[in-house]
Amino acid sequence: MNRFDRDFTGEAKLEYGDADFMILEPGAYVLCAVTGEKIPLNQLRYWSSELQEAFKDAQAATKRWLEIHSEPGMQT
Repeated sequence: MNRFDRDFTGEAKLEYGDADFMILEPGAYVLCAVTGEKIPLNQLRYWSSELQEAFKDAQAATKRWLEIHSEPGMQT
C-alpha cells in the first residue's frame, strides 16, 4: 500500500478486464461476489471480466464459475 491508498475510503467501482482492471470510482475495497467480504484493492487477485465480479480467493472464483457454467440438475 502506498501513501495515496490511505486517502480512499468506501467501495471502489471497477471495470474488470481479462488481465487487469480499471478504476472507475476510487475507493478502498470491492466486495466479493460470493461471500460479500471486503477485498482491499491492493489484495485483489481474482475477478471475472465476463461477469464483472470480484472474488476474495480462488475457491470463491471457482464456486461462482461452477454456479454459472453448470447445467441445471448437475451436482457440483
